[in-house]
Amino acid sequence: MSDTLDEIRTLDLFAGAGGLSLGFELAGLGFKPVQAVEVDPAAARTFKQNFGCPVHDGPIEDLSDFEDADVILGGPPCQGFSPLGKNRAADARAKLNALWEQYLRAVRRVKPRAFVIENVPQFQKSAQFATLLELMVGDPELSKYRYNFGVLNAADYGVPQNRRRGIFMAVRGDAPVPWPPRRTHGPQSESLTPYRTVADAFKGLESMPGRTAPGVDARGRQDLHFVREKVDPKSLRRYETIPYGGNRFDLMREAPDITPRCWKEKPTGTTDVMGRLWWEKPSGTIRTEFNKPEKGRYLHPVAHRPITHREAARLQSFPDEFSFVGTRTQIARQIGNAVPPGLAKAIALHLSSLLEPPGRD
Repeated sequence: MSDTLDEIRTLDLFAGAGGLSLGFELAGLGFKPVQAVEVDPAAARTFKQNFGCPVHDGPIEDLSDFEDADVILGGPPCQGFSPLGKNRAADARAKLNALWEQYLRAVRRVKPRAFVIENVPQFQKSAQFATLLELMVGDPELSKYRYNFGVLNAADYGVPQNRRRGIFMAVRGDAPVPWPPRRTHGPQSESLTPYRTVADAFKGLESMPGRTAPGVDARGRQDLHFVREKVDPKSLRRYETIPYGGNRFDLMREAPDITPRCWKEKPTGTTDVMGRLWWEKPSGTIRTEFNKPEKGRYLHPVAHRPITHREAARLQSFPDEFSFVGTRTQIARQIGNAVPPGLAKAIALHLSSLLEPPGRD
């Protein structure tokens, strides 16, 4: 364990591109990743490039030991709990859901001063979560921690995106864990900093970038602000039909000839599909296929195109200096799966005031 007050060693499990670790680092309180575990090769390379610590780029089950750490972070895969994964085979879901047990194996071995589990909100209503709560009382090692949990919206902590995540926080010792972290942002009517918006996130970005592939900008930084090289004429017409803040229902009304049959046969339902973002609001949840407007509200507020990788990364609160590794599809998956660093920073600030001095068992 760290024996200095100016460095708090973190172990990031199921780390992805490193959104959690980046947020903890941005808190400016000495959090430093010393090891990460990530099975996706491209995401593991992204983590390694940005943080420089050892990264185990394989299944966590293959790792017999872990680096000593003060805090363990991680978001075990959530597809088994997500409502988007209802058609996944039951045995595959069971395997994914069981990975949180591997996280607890690391906690028992490392004995950190605290640990944080991030997941979809549905996890906190699952049978697995009920078992976790039982273990926090009955397990000899886990019972040394006090804990609290709940669902946080990233927009309440300065992220220009409405994204709800289930957060479980446990701290070694006898003191209670207050919850939730204090909100910093809210509607104009509240005495908080106003929500950050799409306009805030896209400031300085061209509405129609000239680049059609990832590259390097004039300052030598990674340039992810690019558009598709070729756009199907029918897709472009669909984009042009959607008004500001509109969605698939506008397409059904104004251009039924280019409206997919499945939408015509479903006159009710989600209002985000083929939706246009609003300048003056946070975005909706950014998922891995944000470059496909048929999957959600991913059309630029005024330009006739889906949002770019750079715009999606900014809506996730990644700074432009953070560099992603991989193909377009791999980078999109890393961005969409990440914990927003802005939310992670708020969690780090909250946790730091609760940590007991190192060395206490």
